[in-house]
Amino acid sequence: MTDAELLADYRARHIGILQSLAERLTSHLQDMLKDIPRIDRVSARAKSPDRFLAKANKLQPDGGRKYEHPFDQIQDLVGARVIVFYKQDVEVVSEEVDRYFRRIESRELIPDSVNEFGYVGKHFILAFPEDLFDDSADRGRTPQFFELQVKTLFQHAWSEAEHDLAYKPSDPLTPLQCRQVAFTAAQAWGADQIFAQLHDELNGTSSH
Repeated sequence: MTDAELLADYRARHIGILQSLAERLTSHLQDMLKDIPRIDRVSARAKSPDRFLAKANKLQPDGGRKYEHPFDQIQDLVGARVIVFYKQDVEVVSEEVDRYFRRIESRELIPDSVNEFGYVGKHFILAFPEDLFDDSADRGRTPQFFELQVKTLFQHAWSEAEHDLAYKPSDPLTPLQCRQVAFTAAQAWGADQIFAQLHDELNGTSSH
């Protein structure tokens, strides 16, 4: 399948299937989490056609395609986010997710070294609940899984800004700019630590 054919196929799925599925998933998650305090927002959206094509064209180190069957292998055609106030709330939401969804994969993303600061977040690959599909749904063209990210406000704000700054320029960031990005990551990490500590102290709970 050529890139043009792949993109046309995905655009048809994006309009006909994925956007409405993301809307139903948003409502489902909001209802599931409505009694949990300190959730800032819950949302889900379909991957844009341009981002899908860029991911579908990723290469392996040996130059071969990473995804031979991108519609089946790319697991975040629909992605959801739950943004919470504090680090403690990430675990509360994660426990609720495990209670109500069939988990395929779970990862806590942290920098490789204790001397580094960067992207932090909890990611799940989850099976779509069956009641989100209409009886008439074309299951051969409908994804089975979606990605859910659970992050604090600071983790979310940093990752959005960092993605916008670091990946859009045609030229790589300079060493100084890389250090500036790392500095903001450290600040976001520190803010999360302090707010989590203050929350525990003011509410008489133990630290996690």
